[in-house]
Amino acid sequence: MKILHFADAHIDMANYGRHDPVTGLPLRVLDFLKSLDTIIDTAIEQKVDMVIFAGDAYKDRSPSPTFQREWGKRIMKLSQAQIPTLLLVGNHDISPAIGRAHALQEFKTLQVPFIKVLDKPEFLKSENLWNLPLQVIAMPWVSRSSFMAVTGETDSKEAFSRIEENIGELIQDWLDESDSSLPVILTAHASIEGAKFGGERLVMLGNDLVLSGSLVKNQKFNYVAMGHIHKPQDVNEGNQPPVVYPGSIERVDFGEIKEDRFFVIAEVEKGKDTKVNWHQLKDVRKFIDKHTVLKSSEEATKFLKEQLPSPKEMSDAIVKLTVEYPREWDSLIDESALRKYAEDAFEFHLVERPQSEARVRIAEGQVVSSLSPMDLLNQYFDSAKVKDADELKRLAQEIISQEE
Repeated sequence: MKILHFADAHIDMANYGRHDPVTGLPLRVLDFLKSLDTIIDTAIEQKVDMVIFAGDAYKDRSPSPTFQREWGKRIMKLSQAQIPTLLLVGNHDISPAIGRAHALQEFKTLQVPFIKVLDKPEFLKSENLWNLPLQVIAMPWVSRSSFMAVTGETDSKEAFSRIEENIGELIQDWLDESDSSLPVILTAHASIEGAKFGGERLVMLGNDLVLSGSLVKNQKFNYVAMGHIHKPQDVNEGNQPPVVYPGSIERVDFGEIKEDRFFVIAEVEKGKDTKVNWHQLKDVRKFIDKHTVLKSSEEATKFLKEQLPSPKEMSDAIVKLTVEYPREWDSLIDESALRKYAEDAFEFHLVERPQSEARVRIAEGQVVSSLSPMDLLNQYFDSAKVKDADELKRLAQEIISQEE
């Protein structure tokens, strides 16, 4: 069995760049769709036996009809090629509210041939998989809020502990029930103990469901197809079964700047070690991140240009230059000249971080211990004249509330 496995498509992550005048789509969306086209075309050309998508088609559960159309066109190519395809629901595909449709719902509602949507934990036997000689245990994203609503649980940490315990028992029961003559694949959208995170922390929503290493490394599995973590990795590298996160199909942000992008074709056969073939996605958008400190007021803009790569290197890349400097040198930085120098870049970001040596002093008669964290932050923001202070205060309040 040749299984093509990919995950974390996030095709509507249009957080940089302009729109394409021909299609009307954001150019960044076209980057993601180009990678998706490569994956779909490879599945058809190599005549794989099954495609497993391990969750997160979009950035949230309410994609625009335009993005749904683009995703649907490509999944329908698999259906028309009669390639059995499993679509696992991830945390970005599902609503936290009970009863709301998820982002992959139409494929299930319309019963698209050769496409099966996995939106609940289930054990799929051969007869449920187009009579392929295979068994699949599916574990889509488990919503903490839904679990708490159903069980009446009020403590979030206790709820997640119970979820993980219940999942472990459920998977073990299904393994005991499985046909020992056929290979078993686990596909899940979750974190695993010991897995390494990349930059996707910036796009994740909510707390993680964490599966134990011993659970996913059970040798009764022939392959474990994971989604959710964007850093490509085999959590059980060098051992069987492979426990694989293929990673996101395009760089989502600067947190993934050093990581190449992949999808996987796994060769699964009962009684033999599973072979994992990593396929690197070429021509993904390049990110360039530079950080410098301005130490002289002489020819400041010239110095900053020298900190950037050559215009040729920046061509079609998303470039960020972060500059620290004394606050009084604000007027020395010619942003328009820097943008002109980086005009061949896909997008250029200048992040200015003026520094002030003056310390923030609390008002006379006040004691630090009597002030709340928000009080202290408000005083700092006011004193430092921080831009976007209202938004930062809102985010700070969310963090403090979660900790409490």
